Order: sequence, then C-alpha cells, then structure tokens
Amino acid sequence: MSDSIDTDQDGNSLSFMDVVSVDDTMLEDLSASETQSRLRQLVRTCLTPRETAIIEQRYGLGGKAPRTQREVAAACGISRSYVSRLN
Repeated sequence: MSDSIDTDQDGNSLSFMDVVSVDDTMLEDLSASETQSRLRQLVRTCLTPRETAIIEQRYGLGGKAPRTQREVAAACGISRSYVSRLN
C-alpha cells in the first residue's frame, strides 16, 4: 500500500494510499451523534417543558437552525438574560 506507484507533478513519489486515501471521520461522527442524542435526552428529562423549548431553539436541537439569545428571547417573550442563564 505504501510502495511507490507513480510521481506527482513535482516529482514526489506517490503511493497507492496517497491516491485512494479518504479522510475517515466515521468514529468522530458516531461519537458526535451519540453525544447529541444523550444531550437531547438530558434536556427533555432534566428541564421543564419551557426550558426545553428555549434550549432547543437556542442550539437548534429540534433539527432547526440555532438561534441567537436575542431571537429566542423575543420569540418566547422573555429577557435575554434568562436565556443566558439557561445556557
């Protein structure tokens, strides 16, 4: 796999791995997915329904785009400092 099979434009040796390698992020993606799933579960079980809605809006946990503290506060009719305390 690491034996030289060709040279690049600059004359550097190319191996088979250089030609076919792909950045594999599967483990990181799985870890992030598991972390996100656990976070959603904790938010739903540890917070009140109102706090859950605020956190979901703020961080985009419901599949929507994350919103700023100001946007969440305006949508919920609360102060920005309350949103900040929940962060």
